[in-house]
Amino acid sequence: MTRRLVLAGVILGLLLPQALMAADLIGDAEKGEVIYRRCSGCHEVGAGADNGIGPELNGIFGRAAASEKHGYAYSKGLKRMGADGLIWEFATLDAYIENPKALVSGTRMNFPGLKNPQDRADVLAYLRSFSDMPQNIPESSPTAFAPEVTLPPEVLAIVGDRDYGEYLASECLTCHQTDGDNDGIPAIIGWPTEDFVIAMHAYKRQIRPHPVMQMMATRLSDEEIAAVAAYFATLQ
Repeated sequence: MTRRLVLAGVILGLLLPQALMAADLIGDAEKGEVIYRRCSGCHEVGAGADNGIGPELNGIFGRAAASEKHGYAYSKGLKRMGADGLIWEFATLDAYIENPKALVSGTRMNFPGLKNPQDRADVLAYLRSFSDMPQNIPESSPTAFAPEVTLPPEVLAIVGDRDYGEYLASECLTCHQTDGDNDGIPAIIGWPTEDFVIAMHAYKRQIRPHPVMQMMATRLSDEEIAAVAAYFATLQ
């Protein structure tokens, strides 16, 4: 028996009880859209959606794990599960958003999970409306969002010095861990540089409200923000 078949059997055995229980739940896409706002800071969906901190989720149903074609840098854990045959269907998605690290060890998705089965069914109904076969789920409005701040092209074009960024990041690392774990403080490794730069400028302009991050960002020049972004983007 191949490793792939063994894995499929294990996943089916783990997820079948959940799938049978969830089969009685009918998701409400409108309620799911509201709950999905917790996810939208990392995952875009709808017209104009693009990869950011996490991959965009249009057409997620029926997709093999880590198979999105637009250049997103998936974790080794998700790549391994995708190579071994993990397909994103209702049961697997339901298990993943309930407890990501329980299904995929090594995932970088630092989300505590949705513990309420109906909440998960609602979110999946919402995502299903952006699938190739939404069946009878109503159309939902896109959640692709505009950046928090609009920066001049020359600021976004700055190529940060990664080594200088590592030096500057010493203060960041007193709170943010480099192994992807968190203790209530978000992991920031592997962020796309543009997303990182926009977030730091949002703190600098006090659009994002965290006072410590506002103070840290205010100390940094545009070039220094780009350097720190370049450093964290290289960490996996």
